[in-house]
Amino acid sequence: MQENICSIPINDVFMPKDGCPMCRMRDMLERRKAEYVTGSAMMEPNVRIRTNEEGFCYRHFSMMLQLGKRLSNALILDSHLQKVAENIVLTSPKGKFDKKRLAALQTMTKDCFICRDIKENMENMVRIVHAMWIGEPEFRQLYSEQPYICLEHYALLLDVDQKGLGKSFDGFYQATLALTGNYLQELHGDVTHFCSMFDYRNADADWGNSRDSIERSVEFLTGEKIIPEEAVEEE
Repeated sequence: MQENICSIPINDVFMPKDGCPMCRMRDMLERRKAEYVTGSAMMEPNVRIRTNEEGFCYRHFSMMLQLGKRLSNALILDSHLQKVAENIVLTSPKGKFDKKRLAALQTMTKDCFICRDIKENMENMVRIVHAMWIGEPEFRQLYSEQPYICLEHYALLLDVDQKGLGKSFDGFYQATLALTGNYLQELHGDVTHFCSMFDYRNADADWGNSRDSIERSVEFLTGEKIIPEEAVEEE
């Protein structure tokens, strides 16, 4: 398989064949961005202006605290909280209610610097996946050998730049549908079997692959792994 600076990250996340490759891609991008924001970006005025205005969601604040130094996080919070304070004062210099400040505050509470960046980068990665599907038979084979594509990324892969796939769209759609649809059917069967095991008539029946079907269903539907309780306690 021919590799270049664009295809190498794609190949890296598709080669393991473990779970949804697009989830791995998102996790990789998120980690890199969280490290960047709490690292070298601290000295970039353009980035700091955006982080002050947009802030971060709980998921990415948590990631930044795990990956970055406490001082870096404190400095980011210091300037962001100052920006929040400016918008909380919902009166204009003339003493009148300021709708623009309220709108800015509402946007701030729903925004996240990393979420915005990941969305843009994931869409770009999808375009590269499309290009590799069109031009590289070996990648088409690798793509079709994935365990599954989660629900969120199934929609993303088929929504972004359909025209870019051209005549290859139907083949790409069928391959993606097979990955998501076949796994969904298997998953639904496992959950149904799990439920049936609580019927007294199945007391001695085999659980099969159903024991972790709840966790796998949540991961398929949300793209997020359930953290076992023992793992939380260890932290």
